[in-house]
Amino acid sequence: MTFRGDANFDTSTVSRGGGGGPGGGAIAIGGGGIITVILVLVSMFFGIDLTGLSPQQPIDPSSQSQGEEVTGCTGEAANDPANVTCRMEGGADSLSSFWEATFAANSLEYRDPSVQLFDRQVQTGCGAATSAVGPFYCPPDERIYIDTTFFQQMRDQFGASGGSLAQLYVLAHEWGHHIQNVTGDLQRVQQGDTGPQSSGVRSELQADCYAGAWIAGASQTADDDGGAPVLEAPTQQEMNDALNAAQTIGDDRLQQMGGGGVNPESWTHGSSEQRMRWLSTGYNEGVGSCNTWQAPEV
Repeated sequence: MTFRGDANFDTSTVSRGGGGGPGGGAIAIGGGGIITVILVLVSMFFGIDLTGLSPQQPIDPSSQSQGEEVTGCTGEAANDPANVTCRMEGGADSLSSFWEATFAANSLEYRDPSVQLFDRQVQTGCGAATSAVGPFYCPPDERIYIDTTFFQQMRDQFGASGGSLAQLYVLAHEWGHHIQNVTGDLQRVQQGDTGPQSSGVRSELQADCYAGAWIAGASQTADDDGGAPVLEAPTQQEMNDALNAAQTIGDDRLQQMGGGGVNPESWTHGSSEQRMRWLSTGYNEGVGSCNTWQAPEV
């Protein structure tokens, strides 16, 4: 998607670097079980055992350093293909406005997540993480973590077409997990529950659907000051890039890339077809269509 060139982003949610150590306070939301679920999902997605990162002691979110706040980005900078940092800030600005308006329209209280960009490794409310984890949302500190080299990996290792909307789709998907945290839906995920209709897959597909709803609504979402939206409506090619990204990271596609057979009963994120379909559902039908928990089949 293309940012309005003269847009000045009004957000303090994005930072780069940093990462503090674990503290001794109470876990903010969900408890250790939810943290472990998220790490299990991430582990199965990337084929790496990360469950050891689940914190053995409670984490104080206030002890987690966010690093240096990203400021001064403009729409022109965010449109630069090499400037992932500003693109993430611009995306966060739009996502914040979209979800604040959506919650307000339904008389619900909303709060933003924070977004932390990092290189190689980072300390989080869910424990230490490295680039191998890929993008993830950590419920205790309500923070999205993205190693920006992941977008290059999507192209080089996963064969995605890339593009600005493909990158923003990843951010919007993780933001969707924060929405689930705020609404309580994230607690529906059952640890060890896998398969095409499992709670893990339903959670991931809802996050995809939420991402699609934002993509459709972003060009109508005004700035915080009531001005013009920061994003223009996506072109068909840009939407194709986002759908391609969803297809590329389907469980069946990743299993095939791993050289093994497709085993639907081990799925944690959904097939390529499921992910593309729910992204399209959100885009075409809006947030109200994203209740994957009540759907007889996803």
